[in-house]
Amino acid sequence: MSDVRKRLESASFPDLGAMMEGYAQGAVETAQRDFRQTLDNSPDSVDVLDEILVMVGESPDRDLDYEVRLWGSYLGEIIRLRYAGSWEMTQYPGGTVAVPAVNVRGSRLFPLMKVYRRLTAGEEEDLRSFYNMVTERLGRPAQVN
Repeated sequence: MSDVRKRLESASFPDLGAMMEGYAQGAVETAQRDFRQTLDNSPDSVDVLDEILVMVGESPDRDLDYEVRLWGSYLGEIIRLRYAGSWEMTQYPGGTVAVPAVNVRGSRLFPLMKVYRRLTAGEEEDLRSFYNMVTERLGRPAQVN
């Protein structure tokens, strides 16, 4: 078990937002250490994340729940930061359990579910198409002073 994973799984986060930020930072560290890739919260890093998920998906030793939490948190943070959104627990459409979602002006996005589908369904669930659809629907990024 990696040091990042040990730290994240033993941490006590004050709320969901702090936990997602913590896991997203863990993704940045893991990308650098294990894949020699830089994740910088920019829209361009969506492509880097997608490349990492291809490699993660090929690993026979992967822990799907952990990988989804780690990389899905990072994808969610890209969106949350760009659009000044917030994390919330909400029921996934058609599901019966609450999962983390990013709320942007009333639109709920499920980045962890997208990463899950990317890891389990493959190329047809690429992150760039998802991110492009999100930015098209949400429009201009939030203006942060």
